[in-house]
Amino acid sequence: MTLYDRLLVPTDGSPEGRRAVAHALDLASFHGAAVHALYVVDTARYVGTPMERSWEGVGDLLRDDAAEAVAEVASFAAATDIDVETAVVEGPPSAAIVDYAERTDCDLIVMGTHGRGGINRLLLGSVAEKVVRGATVPVLTVRLTGEGSAAESGTASATRTDPASATDTAEAGRERDASPTRKPGGEGDAGATSEG
Repeated sequence: MTLYDRLLVPTDGSPEGRRAVAHALDLASFHGAAVHALYVVDTARYVGTPMERSWEGVGDLLRDDAAEAVAEVASFAAATDIDVETAVVEGPPSAAIVDYAERTDCDLIVMGTHGRGGINRLLLGSVAEKVVRGATVPVLTVRLTGEGSAAESGTASATRTDPASATDTAEAGRERDASPTRKPGGEGDAGATSEG
């Protein structure tokens, strides 16, 4: 029995976002699941701006970036037996992600989070947090920045193109996450955070 049949990995094509893609591919490989790579073109961001009049040109550029981002996910999985479906949709990111997961019967959403807290979280919001609150399926968030990120720990390469190395990255991350860390002054475990 497999736990997951279809995983959804929203991507923005950023080097940081590749960490979430690597986790999704690792999970898909382990569970024999298919991966849906999704890019959401955030059209709501441009409504009411002077750029709205020239949306066609901007929209074309954004859709080109989107196509490249989901194609990159497919290329990472090309050397594996993981089936990857790609999609580009338009709309508010969190709503589009939740809607896509429901329409395609995805079992799990694997997505990155920047780990913002405090005033930044209040002002900028969190797509990941909105997805967690709105999704009817489990959501696995992968921290992309901040303490313990792949870039700072050296456990992942932002330019990785070999999907087989994703397993090594995930194993190194689990080993690092499993080891207790101490804060200055001997305070307790630094464990997982709930920042979004």
